[in-house]
Amino acid sequence: MRIGRKAACCLLLLPLTLCMGMALDSGASTATAPLAVEQVAQKLEERNAFRAAALAQFQGTRTYRMQYFGFPGQRSAEMVVKVTYRAPETKEFTIVSQSGSRYIVDHVLKRLLQDEQDCSKGEARRAIELSTQNYKFSFAGYETSKDGEQYVLNVVPKTGNRFLYRGKIWVDAKDFAVTRIEGEPARSPSWWISKTMITHKYAKIDDFWLPLEDRTESLTRMGGRAILTIEYTSYKIARASPMAVLENSQPATK
Repeated sequence: MRIGRKAACCLLLLPLTLCMGMALDSGASTATAPLAVEQVAQKLEERNAFRAAALAQFQGTRTYRMQYFGFPGQRSAEMVVKVTYRAPETKEFTIVSQSGSRYIVDHVLKRLLQDEQDCSKGEARRAIELSTQNYKFSFAGYETSKDGEQYVLNVVPKTGNRFLYRGKIWVDAKDFAVTRIEGEPARSPSWWISKTMITHKYAKIDDFWLPLEDRTESLTRMGGRAILTIEYTSYKIARASPMAVLENSQPATK
């Protein structure tokens, strides 16, 4: 079975480039947005930079699960990984357990870890950040719910980087952090994949918005279906600077 690896690798990395979501419920209502889309995008970039500068070290646990349905038969696998991040670009992965299809574990799940490390450093990281350099933003709505007020923005990539995507993002109106992503890759990860849908959710851990849950569903041209999910648990912020100190040290923006 040689499906899903490129799609999974590309789409898993999208939320991890933000590093800083909980879905709106069906009872969300629309309201008038207090800020223009350009202001929201600017504040999103600024707050992401503050969070990245403040977050020095954290640990967490991830559970990767992949299921494939189709030719030549059903396959599945699971891998539990402990993750340690140290600023500015160090990530350490320790595999706690693995089960199921050896092929999926070795050629999809373990490859995801390597690709994440490769894309979290230097120019590779900057090329996939959610920023005005990499994306065009447009206004899609402004919603209120029990979780608070959120801007909904359309995002369209400016380059053909395989890790970029098109779709919608939800931005918390108070923290200016992404809470949710729904979309598809900017270009198909491979000829074998006919369609891919992605959903990412984030949660606030202390001052930081970190990945909570990812789901990537890919359809193949031969009628197969691959579902990749990642659950993020047991977060612990080991070292961090107070966000208020960093924000107050910067000149006010208009």
